[in-house]
Amino acid sequence: MGVSVGIVGLPNVGKSTIFNALTAAGAQSANYPFCTIEPNVGIVPAVDPRLVKLAELAESKQTVFTDLKVVDIAGLVRGASKGEGLGNQFLANIRETDAILHVVRCFEDPNVVHVEGTIDPERDIEVIETELLLADLDAIAKRLERVVRLARVGQKEYLVPAAALQKAKEAVDRGTPLRAVEFSEEELAALAELNLITMKPVLFVGNVGESDLGQDSPLLEKVRRIAAEKRGEIVVICGELEAQISQLPPAERDEFLHEMGLREPGLNVLIRAAYKLLDLETFFTAGPKEARAWTIHRGSKAPQAAGKIHTDFERGFIRGETIAYDDYIACGSEQAARAAGKMRSEGKDYVVQDGDVILFRFNV
Repeated sequence: MGVSVGIVGLPNVGKSTIFNALTAAGAQSANYPFCTIEPNVGIVPAVDPRLVKLAELAESKQTVFTDLKVVDIAGLVRGASKGEGLGNQFLANIRETDAILHVVRCFEDPNVVHVEGTIDPERDIEVIETELLLADLDAIAKRLERVVRLARVGQKEYLVPAAALQKAKEAVDRGTPLRAVEFSEEELAALAELNLITMKPVLFVGNVGESDLGQDSPLLEKVRRIAAEKRGEIVVICGELEAQISQLPPAERDEFLHEMGLREPGLNVLIRAAYKLLDLETFFTAGPKEARAWTIHRGSKAPQAAGKIHTDFERGFIRGETIAYDDYIACGSEQAARAAGKMRSEGKDYVVQDGDVILFRFNV
């Protein structure tokens, strides 16, 4: 199971720079070449340094990362929901994604024109949120009239959808993103078909200048406050720096990061933040043939995790021979971990932990 994210933001905030950095990084991955589905959609590997280390220790011939689908649309402007600008043409693509990456400009550069004339993250976020809310309002209104009419004539199966849509409309009318509204499971099921944009979790990406990395500027502080208010998360990166990193040969990247005082590319941090936002985690399989990352929902039990590899694994699940990532690294190999008593035999009620290295046993 891969993850799909949609990038939104005003023009000239660094959306395309970040998208291009992501896709360029993917293009240079020997085992997972960048794949263009449409001109504005890319699939890139969700690089996990843990898997790289596991592959080295297991002497795996192939390393297979999980994937991240990135949808980049033209910058939204005021009136996008009414057809202004190019971004409106692609809002339907964003509806199909799992989460939203909202890029916010937090850098000053006289050579990069701002569509609103000045740098103001609070105003910029409000412009984008308003356009997304208006797009959702349009989708809700189209469905609400029909559903309410059917509920009124006695079709009981439409009572919950009518109530859910009315609740959603009232929230949007107040300017409240739907992710901040408490819906029952029945209401969520009734709204699911609409793929409402403001229902999706949002990761605010504060795009800062190189000199501001590692610092909390007043512009960035505004984004942090708004993210908390809107039930979103935030990650800070320098899009221009990430673009430079992505263009380097893999052998030179570590040296460049060290010179910049960075432990890893910010794009790796961004991808992990997207996974956390969606309540996802990763377990690994590692052997001579390949080392592979698998994505599961947090709280998944061992048979469910096995089913991600193959449905037969879940159906015939016996046990999962499990080594915690840190134990695997400390021991240096599966055999050494087993000899040290660090390999556990876990049954069907075991809740898989992030980073577990698992060998599944099953009946065919």
